[in-house]
Amino acid sequence: MLAGMTLPDLNLLLTLDVLIQEGSVAGAARRLNLSTPAMSRTLARIREAVGDPVLVRSGRGLAPTPRALELRDQVRSVVEQAQAVYSAFSQDVNLATLTRVFTLRANDVFVGGYGGRLRERLRRYAPRTALRFLSESENDASALSGDADLYIGSSQKFGADIKVQTLFTTTFCGLARAEHPIFKADITPQRFAAYDHVSVSRRGRAQGPIDAALGEHGLERHVSLITPTFHAAIFALADSDLILPSMPENLMPGVQRLGLTLQGFRVPVPMAPVTVVQAWPPRLDSGPAHRWLRQTIKQVCDASESLPPPL
Repeated sequence: MLAGMTLPDLNLLLTLDVLIQEGSVAGAARRLNLSTPAMSRTLARIREAVGDPVLVRSGRGLAPTPRALELRDQVRSVVEQAQAVYSAFSQDVNLATLTRVFTLRANDVFVGGYGGRLRERLRRYAPRTALRFLSESENDASALSGDADLYIGSSQKFGADIKVQTLFTTTFCGLARAEHPIFKADITPQRFAAYDHVSVSRRGRAQGPIDAALGEHGLERHVSLITPTFHAAIFALADSDLILPSMPENLMPGVQRLGLTLQGFRVPVPMAPVTVVQAWPPRLDSGPAHRWLRQTIKQVCDASESLPPPL
């Protein structure tokens, strides 16, 4: 090593990578389990180290500077190399020979949007493993009971000892067959409520947040079909004038790849996004194979978040 040479702080590169991905100080803080003030101080250090603002105000949020975008791939590469070196020392499992069935309790928002890409990642790096998806439990308190390695679903209140990591946030659109009469004019709340709706609920519920949003307009909808999964609802649309008012947008690319004659549309009343997390019990936290699976799931979800929106 050269005398007097100052080594860069690799933690700053890791934080810079997350900041560029999130485009948000608060979002990066959540990803790295830091407070927002601590992340703001780290951003200040990064700005001083690289001589660039990195993130600047854009509308109501933050956007990477041109210089940050230029460095994005290089920073990501350095972080991935550092993680690979760390894994080489810390990993005591041979992925090439690992024979294991990973059991995930997940909703179809995750399975349909990410299950195929996750299996391809496992096929490449751990070809002798298999994925087994279980449906969400009727009782959320038992989501991690039995032989489930991970719970993947909407964020909820877990026990204090349960480990939780945010995977992605999904917004919603409406969905109907391409020739549906709803597309013949502007989609107003009144026209939106005039057609029969599909409700997706594993508990068989017909009512949800959308009913409160319509109620503010003095409107009620008629739910004439209730299904336990979004995929069941999707295939029910092709032969009817039903509309699915709460289609997760992360499932839309799959619908388009299947070539189904269905069309998405913007819902004319506010719908809150849903955050999807992965959660696991403490006994599995340090297992190398389980840790690798969690990291892989997060990488697959992060890569998908960078794709352009379907609508």
